[in-house]
Amino acid sequence: MAFSTSFFLLLLLLASLQRLESKQFSVSFPMTRASVPTTHKRLASLGAEKTAVAGSSQSFDYNYHNSFKYSMALIVSLPIGTPPQTQKMVLDTGSQLSWIQCHGKTPQAAAPPKSEFDPSLSSSFSVLPCNHPICKPQIPDFTIPTTCDQNSLCHYSYFYADGTLAEGNLVREKFTFSPSRVTPPLILGCATESAEAQGILGMNIGRLSFASQARVPRFSYCVPNKHNAGENPAGTFFLGQNPNSRSFKYIDLLSFPESQRKPNFDPLAYTVGLAGIRIGGKKLNISTAVFRPDAGGSGQTMIDSGTQYTFLVDAAYSKVREEVVRLTGNKLKKDYVYGGSLDMCFDGNPSEIGEKIGEMAFQFDNGVEILIEKEKNLDDVGGGVHCIGIGRSESLGVASNIIGNFQQQNLWVEFDLTNRRVGFGPANCNT
Repeated sequence: MAFSTSFFLLLLLLASLQRLESKQFSVSFPMTRASVPTTHKRLASLGAEKTAVAGSSQSFDYNYHNSFKYSMALIVSLPIGTPPQTQKMVLDTGSQLSWIQCHGKTPQAAAPPKSEFDPSLSSSFSVLPCNHPICKPQIPDFTIPTTCDQNSLCHYSYFYADGTLAEGNLVREKFTFSPSRVTPPLILGCATESAEAQGILGMNIGRLSFASQARVPRFSYCVPNKHNAGENPAGTFFLGQNPNSRSFKYIDLLSFPESQRKPNFDPLAYTVGLAGIRIGGKKLNISTAVFRPDAGGSGQTMIDSGTQYTFLVDAAYSKVREEVVRLTGNKLKKDYVYGGSLDMCFDGNPSEIGEKIGEMAFQFDNGVEILIEKEKNLDDVGGGVHCIGIGRSESLGVASNIIGNFQQQNLWVEFDLTNRRVGFGPANCNT
């Protein structure tokens, strides 16, 4: 999750609150979009199997919403513990394990910073012992290495693909949304060693994700448009029913036989059927097979809130770049790569470049599209440079097509876990 010069740094932004009316109880959190390594949550090993959901057999009606600030990652502020302590966590649909920053309290230690969780202040906090079933080396859908520490507690080490390490103990703790809306104790990480200022809210379909353990039926977010570098507009996140969902268009989540899942397939991701890419009025000549996993799992297409930009496998990326070069001519900035990944960059007026490129659309099954308007294809990366927010997957060391949050601006994105589908709805997310 840490940013190196070749990835996009996680910036901690304070979440602002916004009240939206709803007749049902709904959980929506303050979120901040901050710079995140495009693969901050990607483990070096992507093997897993979906099994039964862990957590309480009881569930309550979620319908909670709030505002968030958007920079480059979605950061929610969540009430954790008894009484609750507000914790900042990156909303990540590509991660399973949730973890928070914990204060490593010793008798000589000073009081923890306000941003860290203090376990000694929560009556519902408990640490998993080494003999807990989760604290085993071979758990089919939980690939994070666990060991037994010197106190006979379950210790985890969470390595990301960019080399970032987060480690601590696996614990159980409640999320206290209101006095009458409290989850059962959920398994999460309590990190005492991490370079990041916030944790992760794991929201994939793995049994140990927050969404699975808390039995969340659906969740959605609306990422606002970011006009300028350094701007942090507010968006909205719903945990539970979204009153706007009647206008959403849905695509089903895809599943594939186990023989197609290894070594490159992530079975716990939100995998969808990308059918093509259109730039202006032209649909690019890309085989649909490029957007489906091959025998080794390469080519999977996933919707990911935890990755900033969109990344395409080479067969698709080369066609996109070829068309952009044809449309913009000598406007392309030569020998320039932003963040080690984006090489379709321009100096000058982004509106002029946007006019040349035109609208871009990601076309999915059932005729569903994500439409990006003209200059909104370009991100202000500073210094007067604007880059198309699409990179080559191999620059991240992955073999998947990843639709990142930059391409999800001004769009409701709903993950309907009950019906195994993802919904999209155009919106003005800045209001």
